Amino acid sequence: MTDQEMSEQRATQQKMIDPFGRSVDYLRVSVTDRCDFRCAYCMSEDMTFLPKSEVLSLEELERLCRTFIKLGVRKLRLTGGEPLVRRNVMWLFQELGRHLDSGALDELTVTTNGSQLSRHAADLYACGVRRINVSLDTLNRDKFLAITRWGKFDRVMAGIDAALDAGLAVKINAVAMRDFNEDELDRMIAWCGERGMDMTLIEAMPMGDIGQNRADQHLSLREVRQNLEQSWTLQPSDHQTGGPANYVTVAETGQRVGFITPLSHNFCESCNRVRLTCTGTLFMCLGQDDAADLRAPLRASADDDLLAQAIHAAIARKPKGHDFIIDRDADNPAVARHMSVTGG
Repeated sequence: MTDQEMSEQRATQQKMIDPFGRSVDYLRVSVTDRCDFRCAYCMSEDMTFLPKSEVLSLEELERLCRTFIKLGVRKLRLTGGEPLVRRNVMWLFQELGRHLDSGALDELTVTTNGSQLSRHAADLYACGVRRINVSLDTLNRDKFLAITRWGKFDRVMAGIDAALDAGLAVKINAVAMRDFNEDELDRMIAWCGERGMDMTLIEAMPMGDIGQNRADQHLSLREVRQNLEQSWTLQPSDHQTGGPANYVTVAETGQRVGFITPLSHNFCESCNRVRLTCTGTLFMCLGQDDAADLRAPLRASADDDLLAQAIHAAIARKPKGHDFIIDRDADNPAVARHMSVTGG
C-alpha cells in the first residue's frame, strides 16, 4: 500500500459514521446560550442563563470545531442563543474561515435574530460566510414585539438590509404558529420574493418550559402548505442545504420555500448533523436527551486523540430519530432543555 493509499484509508477511518450508516458532516455550535430576545416559543421571559465560568472560551470552541473538521465535518453553523452577542465572536469566525481557504470546510454560516447584523454583516462576509439564516416570525411590528418580548423590529430590518448590502444571501426562518402568524405567511413569502430571499417555515418544537401548552402553538405545515397552494404555484425542488428542510420553488417569485416538519413528518432518516453547546456538551439528536461531555477530554490533553475518541464514542450512540410529539394533555415539553441551549 502506498503512502497516499494509507493516508486515504486513515482519513476514511476517521470519518464519523453513525450506527445507521449516516455520515455526520454537519456541526451546529451554540457559542452562547444568551440572547437579547426572549422569543415566546424558545424560552421563558425570566430566563436563568449559564454562569460565564461554565462556558468554553472561544479558543476552546475553535479547537473543538477544528477537531470535528478533521473528522469529516464539511459544514459548520454557529448558533446561540444569539451568537453575535458573544464578545469577540468575530475572532472565532476569522479562525474558522481559514478552513474555507484550505478547502477543509465547504461552508461556514450562522443563524441569527438579526439584531447585531448592522455591526457584523461586512465582517462575516470577509470571514468567508456567504449565506445566513435570520429568524423572523412576523412583519407586523406589534406581533414582533409580542413574540420576541424584547426585540426591536427596525433594528432587525436594518440588519437584514446590511446583510444583503454586504453580499450575504439571506434566508428567513419563521416558526409557523397557530393564531399568531398563520394569516401573514402569504405576505412574508411575497416580501422575501421581492428582496431575493428564500424562506423556511418551521413547526414549533416541544423544547423547554415556556409557560404555556405547546399544543396551543402547534400548526402543522401540511395544513400551511395546502393553504399556500391556494395563492402560489409551489414547484418541486431538489435544492439541499445539508439541513432538514424540504424545498419547493415559488414560481411567481423564483425564490424557494423550505418546510421543516419534525412533528407532522419526521425528517430523521437522512440526519447528518450533531449539535455542540457552549459548555462542550455534544447532543447527537435535537429531540433526545442523550449527550456526551467533550469538555473533559478537551481539557485533559494538549493533543486531540482523547477528544477524537470521545467524539467517535458519541457518534456511535447517535439515535435513529427523535421522539417529538405534541400532546395537549401533557404539561411537560418533550425535551426539558430550551431551544437556546442547543441552537435549534
